Amino acid sequence: QVVLTQAEQSVQGSPGGSLKLTCACSGFTLSSTNMYWIRQATGKGLEWIIYYYSDTDKSNAPDRTNFYLHMSQLKPEDSAVYYCARDSL
Repeated sequence: QVVLTQAEQSVQGSPGGSLKLTCACSGFTLSSTNMYWIRQATGKGLEWIIYYYSDTDKSNAPDRTNFYLHMSQLKPEDSAVYYCARDSL
């Protein structure tokens, strides 16, 4: 069973600050699929912000268990609900 678990989704970062979101992945290996971070600000549509291609980019999933989003120099417009997602099989 494929499960993606986020400890938190809603982000209200301090301007100029930084954050790290974690998506814990089980039921599959990160090396076998493509992953995404998507966000939605209040009253706005979905915004695709990070695409992780499993075969080439290791920086957002170094341990192959968790998928991370690192953000720095936060702005008010970064306040949103963040979702991790993966390709369907």
